[in-house]
Amino acid sequence: MSKAERVTLSEFKPLPENAEQYPLEYIENNSVIKLRETAGLIQVGVCDPQDEPLLENLRLFHQKQVAFYQIDRSELAGYLGEKLANLGQHVPAGSPADHERLLLDKLANDAPIVNLVNSILIEAIRRQASDIHIECFAREMVIRYRLDGVLQTVNRLERESFPAVASRIKIMANLNIMERRLPQDGRITVHLAEDAVDLRVSVVPIADGESFVLRLFNKKASPLTLGELGFSDQDRELLDRIAGLRNGLMLITGPTGSGKTTTLNAMLQHIRSDALKIITIEDPIEYLIEGVDQIQTNDRIGLSFDSLLRRVLRQDPNVIMVGEIRDTPTAELAVRAALTGHLVLSTLHTRDSVAAITRLRDMQIEPYLIAAVLRGAAAQRLVRRICPACRQKVRPTRAQRETLSALGLPAGSLYQGKGCKACQGSGLRGRVAIFEIFEGCDELEGLIVQGRRDAELRELLAGRGMKSLTLDGYQKALDGVTTFEEVQRAVTG
Repeated sequence: MSKAERVTLSEFKPLPENAEQYPLEYIENNSVIKLRETAGLIQVGVCDPQDEPLLENLRLFHQKQVAFYQIDRSELAGYLGEKLANLGQHVPAGSPADHERLLLDKLANDAPIVNLVNSILIEAIRRQASDIHIECFAREMVIRYRLDGVLQTVNRLERESFPAVASRIKIMANLNIMERRLPQDGRITVHLAEDAVDLRVSVVPIADGESFVLRLFNKKASPLTLGELGFSDQDRELLDRIAGLRNGLMLITGPTGSGKTTTLNAMLQHIRSDALKIITIEDPIEYLIEGVDQIQTNDRIGLSFDSLLRRVLRQDPNVIMVGEIRDTPTAELAVRAALTGHLVLSTLHTRDSVAAITRLRDMQIEPYLIAAVLRGAAAQRLVRRICPACRQKVRPTRAQRETLSALGLPAGSLYQGKGCKACQGSGLRGRVAIFEIFEGCDELEGLIVQGRRDAELRELLAGRGMKSLTLDGYQKALDGVTTFEEVQRAVTG
């Protein structure tokens, strides 16, 4: 047959059900599903469109015209998991604790629940979600994925399924399946083909049950390059200079989920060489980088950032990457390492790059020490990219023209996505970072030692050519990379 068109199941929803659909066992054994049926045509999804005996059997069975489409195996597994889960049982009320534990354990390991949980994880990995949210409310269980930074509801199931799903995830994450009053944290590793995906599991009790959030990290994925992240040529040159220094402190700032660790990994990928001993301390390890010693923190056994940093200093490193400076002990050790001949790269939670200086002061680091070690800082946010398949020019509104003119930018054409199959109608696909970055200098060191306010520091750096997050974002909007509204959301939201 000619090459089958690749489609998704969501394009054909609602799918045929009950007697109008193939039996679940047949779907599972043959990796085939009926997508749609009309008076003269049956549309069928197959995972292997080259399986000619199967296709011929289906043509003979239906005795009418059949059109075949290629579907993703993991998406079909998700469909099967949901259907099989609806056939499962639920936990009996009022059971004694020991009996309840046995029942929960049995339910969590029953095939329908295992299939459901596996399908949730596989589908999230396939769709490149950053987080999975599974929540139990008064009437239903809701499953949502964070895709390109935005939460999307992907399924709603009966509330009765939640205890077994919760227990299954807790077993996989090595958590206490009986504990429903206290928060718990754990980890799961999922192997899918050649990928190994780590999931950081957070469980908290809520009014009607529990909330599970699973953050996904594909450790075998290749770290992005600085160019792919969205750095301009000028900013890449600046980072190259800082990364080539023998000592000092470089900070990447921004809120949770803004890609700070991804940027640090891109820098490490760029500077790694046989001549450098590079050690990282991470929670968790997001990417595996060849030639870099990467250490996972574990607070349960005392392997915190500050305790590990003390040990790492004895390993004769040239470059140390600390996943996050969370407290004063870690900040003090990072500064000490930078003073004693090491290049230290780390992250902070601040609103912009200049605020990193204030944050270090708040951690009781003396201004003269900050001035002595700080080589530069970058702030970043993630914005959604316009889908390149349906991007089109649009005229800016009067308010948008005024905003751009106030920043000294030309109020030319802006862009937006019309919405197409590739972006599932959203007009947006993927994400890119916007940046604000500065390099240390003698004038800046003097102002830091004098304890000057952020506004004065920012004025100095702007005069030396530092672009603000807002300016970089709107420039990317004018270049057709993202939308004006996305920049507003990321910077002022």
